[in-house]
Amino acid sequence: PGLHRFLASKEQFHAYLRARGEPGGQADGRGKEEEDEDEVEEKEEEEEVGSCQNEPPAKRVRSEDLGQDGERREDAGAAEKEPAERKRARGQNKSRPCMKPNHYEQRRLCPSVTQGCAEKCYFGSQCRFLHDVGEYMAVKPADLGRSCVLFETFGKCIYGVTCRFAQAHLGDGYQNIVNTDLAKQWEGKSLVRNNLSKDLQHQLRKRKFIFKKADEYLRGLAKPHGNGGKGGKATGRSTEEREVSNCTTPQEGLGDSPGCPVLPEQGEDPKPDTLQSPGPTGGEEASSVKTVGPVTDEDITKLRSCEKKKLEIQGKLYLAPLTTCGNLPFRRICKRFGADVTCGEMAVCTNLLQGQSSEWALLKRHHTEDIFGVQLEGAFPDTMTKCAELLNQTIEADFVDINVGCPIDLVYKKGGGCALMTRSNKFEQIVRGMNSVLDIPLTVKIRTGVQEKINVAHKIIPKIREWGASMVTLHGRSREQRYTRGADWDYIAECAKIASPMPLFGNGDILSYEDANRAMQMGVSGIMIARQVPVGALIKPWLFTEIKEQRHWDISSSERFDILKDFTNYGLEHWGSDTQGVEKTRKFLLEWLSFLCRYIPVGLLEHLPQKINERPPYYMGRDYLETLMASQNVDDWIKISELLLGPVPTSFTFLPKHKANSYR
Repeated sequence: PGLHRFLASKEQFHAYLRARGEPGGQADGRGKEEEDEDEVEEKEEEEEVGSCQNEPPAKRVRSEDLGQDGERREDAGAAEKEPAERKRARGQNKSRPCMKPNHYEQRRLCPSVTQGCAEKCYFGSQCRFLHDVGEYMAVKPADLGRSCVLFETFGKCIYGVTCRFAQAHLGDGYQNIVNTDLAKQWEGKSLVRNNLSKDLQHQLRKRKFIFKKADEYLRGLAKPHGNGGKGGKATGRSTEEREVSNCTTPQEGLGDSPGCPVLPEQGEDPKPDTLQSPGPTGGEEASSVKTVGPVTDEDITKLRSCEKKKLEIQGKLYLAPLTTCGNLPFRRICKRFGADVTCGEMAVCTNLLQGQSSEWALLKRHHTEDIFGVQLEGAFPDTMTKCAELLNQTIEADFVDINVGCPIDLVYKKGGGCALMTRSNKFEQIVRGMNSVLDIPLTVKIRTGVQEKINVAHKIIPKIREWGASMVTLHGRSREQRYTRGADWDYIAECAKIASPMPLFGNGDILSYEDANRAMQMGVSGIMIARQVPVGALIKPWLFTEIKEQRHWDISSSERFDILKDFTNYGLEHWGSDTQGVEKTRKFLLEWLSFLCRYIPVGLLEHLPQKINERPPYYMGRDYLETLMASQNVDDWIKISELLLGPVPTSFTFLPKHKANSYR
């Protein structure tokens, strides 16, 4: 990509980082003997770490290619003759080490002590945690810094003595200091919404949550409709029944604004409908049903699809749902750089219906996310429809997205994700069912198809529009392609015309404002910035600023480091500033660094913009930090995390989620 002046060999690159990383080390003037010694040491290290991945040979060849005409040097020929086992790793690291909290802290303080109610410890005399603060402080790891982001921002750190920055807010006798003036400013404000209340979790676990609308819709699917006995086929329903499924009954107490429903407070039980009739035509039996209070038009009139809240995001920049990396702190970073629309990570509907805390955490919404949606994955109309009704009554979101683009085997083999594109009956039942129970718009994300050379999206999109979806996002690759080839924007343009008047967002290979401009000229309603290889939003979250300001931003290494600082602060605020929160923040920071390292600074490129789907060669940055950030070695990512979050625990290990993201 035009890095000829800055290109380096693998040995030079790592020798430079090692030399600068040591006190008094010199990066320049190293003799050939020293470089040979380094090379021998590295080979020995590679032999010792048998479980770690080797460097991709394709990258090794490219790093030696210093000629401008693209021809390899003669000594690169050996790299082409690598044995088969040395080929580039693909897929996920499915057996990654899972570091649990007790790996970091053998002796933890009981939460009841931190919360100031030690006498009310739930476990009583059987509690395995420490209750003596002095004993805990004697074994607590050293503080990581002198300032606590929670104390500085909110005037109080709820983690007290367990905070890894506790020296900033601990007084005599380990008392937690509170800045009352600052704390009052935040009192009563809800910074993060969509939390799972204990009451709701109990209802879900005991299966006491009432799915009135979903059950009504599913009963309709179970009835035979005179189409050869295929009662489960949505297309066999009458016109009247389709009208019912495309509408939804608003909740009580909506006043004069049926188009703008008011969601109940978090944790509040869903209000039972005044009409107890199970039939689809509740208006006909309204007079014979006992009601609480007066019967209004809202009680007996269905909300038509045209009266639903509209999703006005045409022309806006949409940050795609990104599994693992698209967490709340990362979305805050993207929001700050200009993302207009954000969406939570993919949540599995069955896990949500079971009340799993870890799955509900994916639905959390920061108060700065003004246009926010949640993405659901599922394979069957009963679970997806029930989950949609559950979320409709319990969380605040502007839209719900169905993931019909997930290519991974775990989802596909169960009939979800891309598999729904081949199961049109189930797909239709899911879209119609979810649309019938939601008061907010329903969107769908799809791929071009399942097989590489057989596009089917153009056939499915008109049906999705007919079924009631408000918008479609099309990723310009098939399931078989994954992320290995360029997105087919000509096909996306063709589908955008077919989808009209329904908005269609395009997705694929957006890494610069020129890419975004070309995409918008294809006739799409907007663009989704997602996880292409290299990843648009993950490799450079300031891409949103570049698109809006129509410029290339030659961002310095110090500015990029400040972004990482902000991410760690947001992470400590979200996951906590105790040891568990610090290490969770570190984990997600390292996952993000596995993508960030692929960025090539604009000031080093001879030809703009950086090419998509190209692994950068070894190069020397303009300073040590820029070079360190370009390393694709896990140890160097850990070094960056230590600059922000202090030294890692003694037993710390990390492997990125994707095999292709790193090597030793």
